[in-house]
Amino acid sequence: MSFVIKTLIGIACAYAALVAFVWVIQDRLIYFPQAGREVASTPAARGVPYDDFTITTADGEKLNVWWVPAATSRGAVLLFHGNAGNISHRIEYALMFRGLGYSTLLVDYRGYGKSSGKPSEEGTYRDADAAWRWLTQTRAIPEDRIVLFGESLGGGVASWLAARHKPRALVLASTFTSTVDLASQIYSFLPVKLISRYRYPTLERLRDVRSPVLVIHSPQDDVIPFSHGRRLYEGAREPKAFLELRGGHNDGFVFVRPEWVRALGEFLERVSQKP
Repeated sequence: MSFVIKTLIGIACAYAALVAFVWVIQDRLIYFPQAGREVASTPAARGVPYDDFTITTADGEKLNVWWVPAATSRGAVLLFHGNAGNISHRIEYALMFRGLGYSTLLVDYRGYGKSSGKPSEEGTYRDADAAWRWLTQTRAIPEDRIVLFGESLGGGVASWLAARHKPRALVLASTFTSTVDLASQIYSFLPVKLISRYRYPTLERLRDVRSPVLVIHSPQDDVIPFSHGRRLYEGAREPKAFLELRGGHNDGFVFVRPEWVRALGEFLERVSQKP
């Protein structure tokens, strides 16, 4: 056997081993529950009352959630965070929505923060369903008074829930069209579409979302390209809106600038008006 053939076989074997390795550990490339597991702060530290408790999913996992009520509530926001950190790192969102007159339910997915279990795509959907049931059944909040807000990975979760119900609005902040699309860009040397066990098809789900949609994204996003946000906006039904931010994925947040918060508030005010 010639040296060239041996070399090609060696390269092929190494590539196959790499593909197999990625297939096995791909959940560790999507979920980072260990990154910032400890509680960093609480709303009480900011002088805001809140309730800290657990809700149970249909498959028995215990999720840690925070309920941050607004003094005069225009509705409720169900917030799904990204793939790292926990609800204590999303206090600024709750304070922002409180200022806009919305109570907020912050949810830690299974395996995150103090929640039990191990994260998975199907698991995050079950977590979303449990949070929705708590709001609509335990709190008896009508679905048309609930805003679903998904940050990054949370957008994939929020869109799944919005496609099954009809909330007041769906807000997608720095969200991908799908994990397959994003991974195909990041790992262009791998056959992502063949080996991916995770999909989170946000763009596909928008076809079934009947609620108003607001897409929020930054051209400087260094994790999820701006093109994902534009495609989500183009794929959403009317009524819809787009809010362009500035800054990277981990610092370009809507609560950073008053004009962005004002634009979000104006969108929520418009969609809250009965036809």
